[in-house]
Amino acid sequence: MRVYPDCHYITRKVEVGGLSKSQLIQKLKQHFLMNEYAEILLSNDNFTPSATKYSLKIVELTVQGLGFPDGGTTSQLFKKANELGLELCPLELGPYLRIDYLNQPEGNKENPSHHHQAPPGSITIASEILNDDDGFPKGFYLRNINDVLWLRVYIADDLHVWDPDDHFVFCLPTD
Repeated sequence: MRVYPDCHYITRKVEVGGLSKSQLIQKLKQHFLMNEYAEILLSNDNFTPSATKYSLKIVELTVQGLGFPDGGTTSQLFKKANELGLELCPLELGPYLRIDYLNQPEGNKENPSHHHQAPPGSITIASEILNDDDGFPKGFYLRNINDVLWLRVYIADDLHVWDPDDHFVFCLPTD
C-alpha cells in the first residue's frame, strides 16, 4: 500500500478570504446549490471568513492514501494526516474551493451513493470541527450532481468510518 506522499494526490493553490460573510454567502447562492446544512454552517456565529485575502496550498488524496486500506474514522484520518505533515484547513476553504474548482468531475452515476457514506466523486474538506454535537454540521464537501456544482455539508459521529476511496483535502504547511 502506498501512503502519502508516495500515493496519487493532487495539489492546488486556492485564494481564500477577502469577502464579508454576507458577500460570500450571496456569491455562493448566485452560482451554486447548497444543502440545508451548508446554510446552517455558513450562518453559524463561529464561521468567520477572513476579510483579508490569502493563499493556501492544498492536497487532495484518498483515505487509503492516508494509510487506511479498510477506511478510518475522522479522528484517525486527521491524526494520521498530521503525522504525515498535513494540516487541517480553515473552515472557510470549503466555500472558496467551491468557487474556485469549477471543473470538478461528476460522481459515478452507475455507482450511486449509499446512505451515511460520502457520495461518489465528492471531496471532503478536512477542517476543524466547530461543535461536538453529533447532529451539528461537521464540515464542507464539494459535489457535482448532473453537471450542477454543490457546496454541501456532512454530519458524522466519532464512529463513522470513511471509505478507503473517499477523497479529502488537507492543507500543506506554509513555508
